[in-house]
Amino acid sequence: MNRLTCATLEGVNAQVIEVEATFTKGLPGFSVVGLASSDIQEAKERSKAALMTNGFTFPPLKITVNLSPSDISKKGTHIDLSIALLIALHKRDIQEEGLFVFGELGLDGRVKTSSMLFPLILSLKEQGIIKRAIVPKEAIVHLSYISGVEFITVETLDEAITLFNEGAFAANTQRFDYRSEKLPLGEVDYYYEKKYAHDFSDVKGQGVAKRASLIAAAGMHNFLMEGSPGCGKSMIAKRLKDILPPLTEEEILSIAKHQFLDGITPNFSAIRPIRAPHHTATSASVFGGGSSQAKIGEVALAHNGILFFDELPHFSKQVLEALREPLQDRKVHIARVNAKIEYEADIMFVAAQNPCPCGNLLSKTKACRCSEIEIKRYQNKLSDPFLDRIDLFVVMQEVSSGDRGDITSAQMHEAVLKAFGKQKARGQKRLNGKLIEEEIEKYCKLDNEASGILEGAIQRFALSHRSIASIKKVGRTIADLNGHEVIERADILEALSYRRRR
Repeated sequence: MNRLTCATLEGVNAQVIEVEATFTKGLPGFSVVGLASSDIQEAKERSKAALMTNGFTFPPLKITVNLSPSDISKKGTHIDLSIALLIALHKRDIQEEGLFVFGELGLDGRVKTSSMLFPLILSLKEQGIIKRAIVPKEAIVHLSYISGVEFITVETLDEAITLFNEGAFAANTQRFDYRSEKLPLGEVDYYYEKKYAHDFSDVKGQGVAKRASLIAAAGMHNFLMEGSPGCGKSMIAKRLKDILPPLTEEEILSIAKHQFLDGITPNFSAIRPIRAPHHTATSASVFGGGSSQAKIGEVALAHNGILFFDELPHFSKQVLEALREPLQDRKVHIARVNAKIEYEADIMFVAAQNPCPCGNLLSKTKACRCSEIEIKRYQNKLSDPFLDRIDLFVVMQEVSSGDRGDITSAQMHEAVLKAFGKQKARGQKRLNGKLIEEEIEKYCKLDNEASGILEGAIQRFALSHRSIASIKKVGRTIADLNGHEVIERADILEALSYRRRR
């Protein structure tokens, strides 16, 4: 009995499976067992056609293919090549330990790629399981981004059979070089783009909001803007993604993995994603889900980037309250009868809202048409536990004819890169906005005057433990932007100015 190694996806994580084949006496037949999905069952017909096209004659035996372990559900057309090779080489002893085989078969014997291949191999590499693999030649354009794995490419089933017969497994050693700006810090390279499709210079006035945007970007802090319609909230959110901190190679690949899972072909650029679901979006589309198979949602697709909620109070209460866990744990947990999946969701949450249903509550020129009850009901849609997870709150001003654009995206990005360098120089693995409790104590040091101011604020405003941590993290980012080693008086005062007022 021969075996080949393949894998299947459970959520975003790969599970190694062994493909085994036996040929026994009995009525000729061909069956696949081991909780195989319908697309794997269809592999029987694809394998038959591909083998017969290549001149293979099926023996008058009962062929049984088993996918082990048998208690795990398997799916994916990438198992086709393993099945066909085991049948074609049934008279030969296959001794290739640690060699993975992936590929979908065409009826003419061509080996084709599938959308599952990249997330599968990346997950196996992250687990330290895979060292070399046979893959479709057309897949190498994406797989070459994954370092540390030797890829042996094939175009046809006949070519794959020849490889095993001759034992000549020549690996494709292509190593991809990211065509981005590179920021080397220590032993790690960080990548970023100097492309500003939308520039902050287009945002007229709003100096406080732009300063808050810079702080939010530099530390990846959660950020809420409140203001009248047309004051520039959405403009600022759209421009934020171009000035965010650089990415490691692992983070770029992680973003690409999530995009593949959503059926999107990524471009592997060093630009963080931005996702902006409409306020009518369902809970399943925002967080992922499905009755039989848990699929990826908007929160996970914003991993390592921005999740932007425009018209925040118009989102359903269910969505807003469910968002608390991803903002705290940086993961999305989906539990269904048939699947329990966990997705990474390390996001920067950005939101915009009007001050009241009509939007004119803060206007100096337009009268508000809302009653007190309507305003209260509108504002009460956001619970305190949810708002407690937002670091920066900004009330935006109305636009006036004298407003001018006073800072460009390039200038803001330069400041973000300097602050990023300071965070990494301290040895931080996480950016300021994502620090956990023990890291806040270690990195967010205050001088005596700043400590006194914070103590006074805690007593006066009855700040929660989470609010205190949030102020310290924002203060740390402001200190980095100001070039201060510890958080000073001016830094903590500015951090307190972005605290929620009501």
